[in-house]
Amino acid sequence: MILPKASCLTPTQLDEVTRIVSEFDCQIQPIAGALRTIYAIVGDERHELMMNRIEGLNYIDRIDRIQSPFKLMDRRCDLSRGRLKIGQVMLGEELLVIAGPCTIDPNNPNYFYETAAAVKEAGAQAIRGGVWKPRTNPYSFQGSNRSLDILMEGARRTGLPVDTEVMDEAQLALALDAGVTILQVGARNALNYSLLRAIGQAIADKPEVSVLLKRSLHMGPINEFISAAEYIAAFGNPNIMLCPRGTTPTLDGYRNHPDESVTPLLKEKTWAAVVVDPSHSVGKAVYVPSASLAAVAYGADGLCIESHVEPQKGIGDDPKQSVTPEELRALIVRARGLWDSMHDAPKAKAA
Repeated sequence: MILPKASCLTPTQLDEVTRIVSEFDCQIQPIAGALRTIYAIVGDERHELMMNRIEGLNYIDRIDRIQSPFKLMDRRCDLSRGRLKIGQVMLGEELLVIAGPCTIDPNNPNYFYETAAAVKEAGAQAIRGGVWKPRTNPYSFQGSNRSLDILMEGARRTGLPVDTEVMDEAQLALALDAGVTILQVGARNALNYSLLRAIGQAIADKPEVSVLLKRSLHMGPINEFISAAEYIAAFGNPNIMLCPRGTTPTLDGYRNHPDESVTPLLKEKTWAAVVVDPSHSVGKAVYVPSASLAAVAYGADGLCIESHVEPQKGIGDDPKQSVTPEELRALIVRARGLWDSMHDAPKAKAA
């Protein structure tokens, strides 16, 4: 990892560094951080002569040689100095809450508009809404492109950023063209490396776009989860949130095996924000408040919660796992109170 003395290399300096590494069959990938741009060496970094030539340049501060399977996502990387902002929320300074329905019903758009307004009123700072849905049964509702227009109209009405899942490159292009700023990678695609690369390439020059990467159902080691994020970050956009959402084997009574407890394990290894999805983790609305508080207690930076104004009239998972906006409001109050008690929040100082 090359760190320049200035905030970034000039075009002439970048050309010189690129020429040096190319002699050793390597490439340079700029990664724009909040404070300065760093330059990843893509290829075999073990060439001592290459390193010495770069370190000898008078405009280079240093080279960090991070021995890790995920050099960019590693907490020792200079990217750890940056901060991710979602809407008006700077992660790490206050608890982020993303809320909204599991699935947008294209035949009843007002349910989404009413839900979007209600979750904003309840305290959510971003809206989730499923446009396209991965289904085990090929005959189940798979989502609709029409729902994308509904999602973006909800964003316009509330002024909040929106989060939706993309499952292939066609959906990725549609979402970005529409103005989606939080791309969700679901559990079924968390190990789809071709899709992760495509997302990384598509958002490389879009610093306003971030990715909510969910943990795979069959993802075992923590390193595997973080390495999946590395596929995205390697193309230049480090705006990534890791999202534990329950895993297998399932725990009797829950939809999945709740895994919010991996949060401190993730934070030991990576600088990435952790935003937990308690709704898919437990799979029943009645358990969502407790799972949300557990996630905050484990150190989560945010929550992604399914909510609907009338869950029983929703589609997808909404009837069984969406909380009402009233329940969401009470949950947010408790979760933020717990988060503030664990952090040096401004209002805690005032007290």
